[in-house]
Amino acid sequence: MSQPRTMTRTGKKTAAAAKKAAARRRTTAAVKEAAAVPLPDFLDSAGTLTLDQRRLLVDQALLLLGENYVHLPLKVAMHAVNPLQRLRVLRARMERQTDDTMQEEWMFHREMSSIFHSVRDLHTNYLLPVPFAGKIAFLPFMIEKCYDPEDIGGNEHYLITRTITGYQAPQFGPGAEVTHWNGTPIARAVALNGAVFAGSNDAANLARGLESLTLRPLVIQSPPDEDWVTLTYVGLDGSNQELREQWKVATNLPPMTDLDAVSEASALMGLDLDSDEKSRAKKALYVRDVVELERGQSSAELAAPAAVAGADLPTTMPGVFRAREVVTSSGNFGHLRIFTFSVQDPVAFRDEFVRLAAILPQNGLIVDVRDNGGGHIYASEFTLQTMTPRRISPEPVQFISTPLNLKICRRHKDNPAGIDLGPWFDSLDLAIETGAQYSAAKPITPEDGANDVGQTYHGPVVLITDARVYSATDIFTAGFADHEIGTILGVDDNTGAGGANVWTHGLLASLLNEPPPPDETSPYIALPNGANLRVAIRRTLRVGKLAGTPVEDLGVKPHETHRMTKADLLDGNVDLLNRAGALLAALPVRRLDLKTSLSGTTLTVAIDAQSIDRVDVYLDERPISSEDLTGPLSIDILEVNPGALLRADGYTSGNLVASRRVTV
Repeated sequence: MSQPRTMTRTGKKTAAAAKKAAARRRTTAAVKEAAAVPLPDFLDSAGTLTLDQRRLLVDQALLLLGENYVHLPLKVAMHAVNPLQRLRVLRARMERQTDDTMQEEWMFHREMSSIFHSVRDLHTNYLLPVPFAGKIAFLPFMIEKCYDPEDIGGNEHYLITRTITGYQAPQFGPGAEVTHWNGTPIARAVALNGAVFAGSNDAANLARGLESLTLRPLVIQSPPDEDWVTLTYVGLDGSNQELREQWKVATNLPPMTDLDAVSEASALMGLDLDSDEKSRAKKALYVRDVVELERGQSSAELAAPAAVAGADLPTTMPGVFRAREVVTSSGNFGHLRIFTFSVQDPVAFRDEFVRLAAILPQNGLIVDVRDNGGGHIYASEFTLQTMTPRRISPEPVQFISTPLNLKICRRHKDNPAGIDLGPWFDSLDLAIETGAQYSAAKPITPEDGANDVGQTYHGPVVLITDARVYSATDIFTAGFADHEIGTILGVDDNTGAGGANVWTHGLLASLLNEPPPPDETSPYIALPNGANLRVAIRRTLRVGKLAGTPVEDLGVKPHETHRMTKADLLDGNVDLLNRAGALLAALPVRRLDLKTSLSGTTLTVAIDAQSIDRVDVYLDERPISSEDLTGPLSIDILEVNPGALLRADGYTSGNLVASRRVTV
């Protein structure tokens, strides 16, 4: 890492003292010096797009936004923007340029990024070409926001919460309070930065603005304008300090899957790429033990469970889950952090969630999805069933009705390449005659898969969210709310409000080329130098009481809110977990245990339950018995064969509150 130039504002240092201090501040960053280069040196290698290549990028952006982008009518109405006209103007001006007179490349990238950011949709992006793709610009520390606990609605504080291993500056480290950023009061700097990297709502804007102050994936965000930043802060000893730190650029960890490939995983992604890139970058910069366990492969599934920290339960997915028992002021509960839904195997994801939850205390579970930018939609919706006795209705999705979307669905209506678009074809085919703006609403996630194991955790559940929750995690949160699984506790007043399935330009092009022969009339043209485009292709709708409401821009509001405190940032979320624990302690703890023994064809079922007054028993979905419970109960079922599915549904005062399945 670079050596920050520091200045104590309460006095002057001699040149010798400054040199000695600089020597002490040599760092051994997690991203090695050989792999990280100063931002100006990196930018010297950029700038290779020709004018014709830029014109092609604009033309293809017009195609995706005009023909594939499902949220365009909503965005034009809600945010009063016109990205298509901005692209047309940019394209027209290019006709008056030559290779000698065209604008500098960084200005082109900035304009393209600005147009895509204007729709305030983190699914719909202009992805920069090489050398930006796969790179991150970073400063060697993280900043997070908290509030005074006695003034929850008021004073904000911005604290250093992490530094790269070995980084040093005077009185600098976790707990130092940042007051100014390049001379601008920090709260204003965050707001201004958030306006550039726009989220779908105010909470998301501020969250993105803060995170992007110190970390930027260059594939999706323009490089910083400044070569270095000047940070003014209150040191750990209370002294006023100032340092100057240079931006560095390094290679990020690779993504979990090839999103351009014609595969089930790529077609079923609900992923905020910005959050996914930052999540991988934070692992590389700050959590090297997870990187080593995963051997550099994002969201890897290990052959045997391993624990990252001493209090954590071993898991086969250390980059995906963190599970531990937490002590709160209201008792001990399970805490299961889900960092990402971006996995190759959604069933393995669900099964690991079930395994970890079963090991944790059964009197209450805190599921924590803060900072989770989504991933595989199946993984998010397959997991909901494990926490509720209710049948899960996956969120339905819609295409916007255009000739190009109809062409794609017609080619894949019979599922020739493993991506079944048949459910949406008929409605798109009729849209010209009916005038329908959208296709029929059909679920992506198969309903059988969303209900094939049923409830496995029977204690109360609290879900913790924030404004960086997005995409498949927004779908997960919406499903949690719509099926009334438990209480949602938000550290912000909304989620990131990203409601869509997202496809890349590369995937869209491949869908008209596979299976062979390719469609000779395909309008998609290969993009230059590794550039790419992403677009929200199918919008998601709520179920339950809010059935038909879009998730996009509206998000999921929590039942309760908690403003992060200094103790949360510096002492393992202690106040947040105490708040979650208090919510759990106020809820009933239920238990529904089944023990079975098969003698010949007679099945004996022993039922033991807590906070349940009636149980209904089914065998292979056929009703067998309904019993009032006053204590442990045993019943015999005749003519049962091995492999039969036994299900018991528990009720309290006539309300379904628990369910358990056992295979005989």
